[in-house]
Amino acid sequence: QVQLEESGGGLVQAGDSLRLSCSASGFTFSITTMGWFRQAPGKEREFAAAISWNGGRINYADSVKGRFTTSRDNAKNTVYLQMNSLKPEDTAVYYCAADRPGLLSVIRTTEADYDYWGKGTQVTVSS
Repeated sequence: QVQLEESGGGLVQAGDSLRLSCSASGFTFSITTMGWFRQAPGKEREFAAAISWNGGRINYADSVKGRFTTSRDNAKNTVYLQMNSLKPEDTAVYYCAADRPGLLSVIRTTEADYDYWGKGTQVTVSS
């Protein structure tokens, strides 16, 4: 049974940092591209970042580039999203997602391409 569980969300002030974690099980994490998406109130879910199986390829949305960093630890089946210089517009539910295992260095940014999803963690940034 595939499970993705996000943690690390919370309420912070503008300019603060947060580190999200996503623990994975039930599939071969080490050969799977992992993505981060977010959904703000009243908006559609959008791509934030993605990392290939070994971290060799990473992609960020323009809105988070330079402030967010994604990384992974395949020994721990965990992917991370370090979020710095947070802004009120970063307020959203953040989801981690797993692409189809085996695509290796393929990085996809479309929600429909990802097979498995966590339940999300709330990040709220106050001004």
